[in-house]
Amino acid sequence: MKRALFWFRNDLRLSDNGALRAALAAFDEIVPVYILDERYLERDRWGFRRTGPHRMQFLLESLEDLHKHLQELGGGLMFRKGLPERELPAIAEESGCTAIYASREYTHEELKVEEALKKALPIHLFHTATLYEPEELPFAISQLPEVFTAFRKRVEGYASTPKPLEAPEHVSVPVLPPMNLPTLAALGYASPPADGRAALPFRGGAQAAYERLVHYFWNTQSLSRYKETRNGLIGADYSSKLSPWLANGSISARAIYHEVEQYEAEIGANDSTYWLKFELLWREYFKFVAMKHGRRIFSPGGIQGKKVVWKDDPQLFRQWACGSTGDRFVDANMRELLYTGFMSNRGRQNVASYFVHQLRQDWRKGAAWFESLLLDYDVASNYGNWMYAAGLGNDPRDRVFNTGRQASMYDPDGAYRNLWLEEKGQGPGAFLEQFL
Repeated sequence: MKRALFWFRNDLRLSDNGALRAALAAFDEIVPVYILDERYLERDRWGFRRTGPHRMQFLLESLEDLHKHLQELGGGLMFRKGLPERELPAIAEESGCTAIYASREYTHEELKVEEALKKALPIHLFHTATLYEPEELPFAISQLPEVFTAFRKRVEGYASTPKPLEAPEHVSVPVLPPMNLPTLAALGYASPPADGRAALPFRGGAQAAYERLVHYFWNTQSLSRYKETRNGLIGADYSSKLSPWLANGSISARAIYHEVEQYEAEIGANDSTYWLKFELLWREYFKFVAMKHGRRIFSPGGIQGKKVVWKDDPQLFRQWACGSTGDRFVDANMRELLYTGFMSNRGRQNVASYFVHQLRQDWRKGAAWFESLLLDYDVASNYGNWMYAAGLGNDPRDRVFNTGRQASMYDPDGAYRNLWLEEKGQGPGAFLEQFL
């Protein structure tokens, strides 16, 4: 009986999972496993929880959903907490597995884990997070254009997006122990209370991801208005809000892309339908930037290597983090993030610009704060966007936002600011302590 480990990472789905399909084709049985990397439960160099309660709750919901869908196909999910490079070889020995199959990751820590695992077992890695196969781009990753527009023009006219794979009909697994997911409390978290002001009551898992996609595309046809509404601040449907599920792989970029294509064929193509594909391409670009530049995406001067002297003022940081700077537009956005784990794209650009250009604080500290809080945290996109905001990334220009002007343009009646600056419950200062 040939048996392999299937290691779920940021690909928490059964459909469009090329790594899973390859494992099932090559082996009689697989052992599906998720390792909660204990490094992500620690505090970072700034003292923040690397994974805050919003994202951890979303992850646990996603794993529960994945386990349920595996059971429906005759399988199940094994859960462990620890270091993947230690846990996976131990599980392989316990269960008689001779290889590991998994999705590729593209950033430093994840690559180190992959290298460590290669010393223990054969590991087969697949691109499941990208629209394109990197090897099929019209240039080597080392020749990736440093400006997005040049990248976009080259790939749009050349590369094609493979169609998403169907989910397997059956998953053969040996008898697995019961999957006992820990609670937030067992992991040392307080449960974040539901906030009625939230843009969406996000729930983890592939099922919720597809329900959201069907709602935004087909039930409301909001996709046809995306370009006009994408700078919105209040409500569920000003944007697709698929990013949290995309970040942990409950849905794939290819699945979303081809759903847009189907929508264009049946409902009609316009600037808005193109614009969602355009945003997926930005996400793609940041993945390739991470592949090209490696650890430089975490350096003080970004990939441009600029010499910048940053200030470090804990009081200013705290005011920014809990939405108490006195700039009402910044504060409203930061409180939405603090209370819900989500913030609009327009808000993110403004608060990042304010943090870097007005407060002169280290952009990496802001990026680390987003890492802790954001439901849709993605390493490459987060650090790529923060470098962009700081003028250290893939843009030759410095982008400094006038937050007062931005507020007058995007929140002219003050409804968004009033919504989030209304005092509720324990207040932002006390709420902040869950993350520090």
